[in-house]
Amino acid sequence: MLTTSDFKKGLIFQLDGAPCILVDVQFQSPSARGANTMVKTRYRNMISGQVFDKTFRSGDKVDEADFERHKGQFLYADGARGVFMDLETYDQFEMEEESFALVSPFLLDGTEVQLGLFEGRMINVDLPMTVELTVTETPPVMKNATATAETKEAILETGLKIRVPPYLETGERVKVDTRDSRFISRA
Repeated sequence: MLTTSDFKKGLIFQLDGAPCILVDVQFQSPSARGANTMVKTRYRNMISGQVFDKTFRSGDKVDEADFERHKGQFLYADGARGVFMDLETYDQFEMEEESFALVSPFLLDGTEVQLGLFEGRMINVDLPMTVELTVTETPPVMKNATATAETKEAILETGLKIRVPPYLETGERVKVDTRDSRFISRA
């Protein structure tokens, strides 16, 4: 059992039978004497993805989630689904269409990821902060191009479209930020 004194950003607990991750926590001291401290939280249900606000009283208890993070690897895309392998147990997991569509633009066969397992099933995949991908299509290099605010569109090997500096050519490898699909640098 976890109490409200254990609450901190990133903590995973179980509420209403689902694992939840704390996104924000604020402790509010009462103005009246004898009143309990209020703990205002914002958490995300890790199965549905919904974000909720809830206020707890100091000393309230919540269940610990049977949640584990394992080192994993993306194996291949099976139609619109993705197949991942746990590198510790060699178990394989399939990711549903809706969830896989969000992470697939950053995945090549063999990409290492973090698997989130709840009660033995995979519920989420944490991508690395950056990935290296090859530019497969982009307009030709512009003469006298510098790294100014000008950008052009590039299509990467996974089908992801990003904005890149005008001096990049087809065939170059680039680093991409997986949080916002942003070009970082040449690889």
